[in-house]
Amino acid sequence: MRRGGAAIAELDALAAMCAAVGADPDLVQGGGGNASLKLDGRLWIKASGTWLSRALAEPLFLPLDLERLQRQILAGAADPTAGCYDTARSSRPSIETTLHALLPGRVVLHTHAVNTIAWAVRSDGEAMLVDRLASLDWAWVPYRRPGLPLTRAVQAVLRRRPACAVLVLANHGLVVGAEDAEGARTLTHEVERRLAREPRAAAVPDLPRLQALAEAGWRLPQDPLVHAIACDAAALEMARRGALYPDHVVFLDAPLPVLSEGGPDAARRRHREATGRDPCYLVLPGAGVVVAREIAPGAEEMLRCLARVLLRLPGDAPVRPLDADQVRELVSWEAEQYRQALNAGPA
Repeated sequence: MRRGGAAIAELDALAAMCAAVGADPDLVQGGGGNASLKLDGRLWIKASGTWLSRALAEPLFLPLDLERLQRQILAGAADPTAGCYDTARSSRPSIETTLHALLPGRVVLHTHAVNTIAWAVRSDGEAMLVDRLASLDWAWVPYRRPGLPLTRAVQAVLRRRPACAVLVLANHGLVVGAEDAEGARTLTHEVERRLAREPRAAAVPDLPRLQALAEAGWRLPQDPLVHAIACDAAALEMARRGALYPDHVVFLDAPLPVLSEGGPDAARRRHREATGRDPCYLVLPGAGVVVAREIAPGAEEMLRCLARVLLRLPGDAPVRPLDADQVRELVSWEAEQYRQALNAGPA
């Protein structure tokens, strides 16, 4: 498709916005989040598994036939993206493509913003946001598996609120729609400003204990804040309850791999029995966290996100983790297995 100068400028603006947002760990972690632009009958959307932070360094966006895509969504097609993009490409469009196609904004930005998530994982989250988001055209969307189930839930919201510009996705994140890329970024920052919570100061890890494990095949995380998962009592208690959002399950597994009796070999065995995989990190209560030397870059980014979310949750917060069926649904979903494989690549 031949694109004129105005179209190229809009795509360049989208890439610049994505790079800026993707570089902020309080908004996006690793390959999480996505963005799209409706332009000249096409939906340009981030390819699955790519990193928004790299939007200026590599091509991220795939074009789809927007009219056909929307028509197939409304018709209830099992795969609404079928026939809408060039399958000869090695990349797939984002798993949230159908969601972006339905929303009214020309630019749609989906982030895993930590302040929003810290409210979205609470059972009282919707009620707590009424005053904080007053004057914004916003809606709460109950948790559904990403992809088509989430799209159908948003469809129900849009029937009542067709111009809704802000969606808080329970146990997931934030979606905003705007006329252009800068408007989407501005609205995202405004929601995060209204929902901001001051994180607790992170406790100091027990580095000698952690170093002993590091010498046995593990290493310290790149971001010292990750140790808060183990050293902050409230954070540890909430993390033990289960996975809080989809990327937690996909990249970090559930349940929490806690080092207790039997040492790291026993912890690895318990985790493998529960998940079928070796743990990519271990939590030492009161001491800190170690990660596998071969941990995927995406998984380490998700540990950063988990620490940031947990430190913004008060100890008495009514946290609602994903249940066993929701976890199984994510683990067995081929689209998430594909995305996880992509995120196992080099940083």
